[in-house]
Amino acid sequence: MDEDKFLREVENRAELTRDQAFNVTIAVLQELHDRLTQKEANDLAAQLPGELKFRWHAFDVPGREVRRTHKKDFIRHIADTAEIDEARATKALLATFKALQMTLRSPTGQEGEAWDVLSQLPRDLKKTWLDAAHMPAGKPPKAAVAPQR
Repeated sequence: MDEDKFLREVENRAELTRDQAFNVTIAVLQELHDRLTQKEANDLAAQLPGELKFRWHAFDVPGREVRRTHKKDFIRHIADTAEIDEARATKALLATFKALQMTLRSPTGQEGEAWDVLSQLPRDLKKTWLDAAHMPAGKPPKAAVAPQR
């Protein structure tokens, strides 16, 4: 999946603007990056599309410790970064997790690399990760309709 399709998935599933989808995606990637071990962070990065991979590696800090972030703090960070309320941030987290699972080619969130990510999440985020696998497709953006003459 390329970056444009990734952002479109987040945008449509969470019903956000493109700028909000981008900001949400970066916030989720940052929190997820810091929640994973260095090895797992590198393994996940290898499967991210272009610019998202570059941004993921921008979060690398030599010798960093895994940060034990839970869902409440994860959502608060998303809401603050994307300047949206926490209810929309919750939906945006699900949408971003779903786009990540699609990128990892994991329909249930439990195959391959997705399983490795899931295994490092705390219980509340594990449930969110698994819930994301069942998130319905979002509404496609409304196409501009040309006036009839």
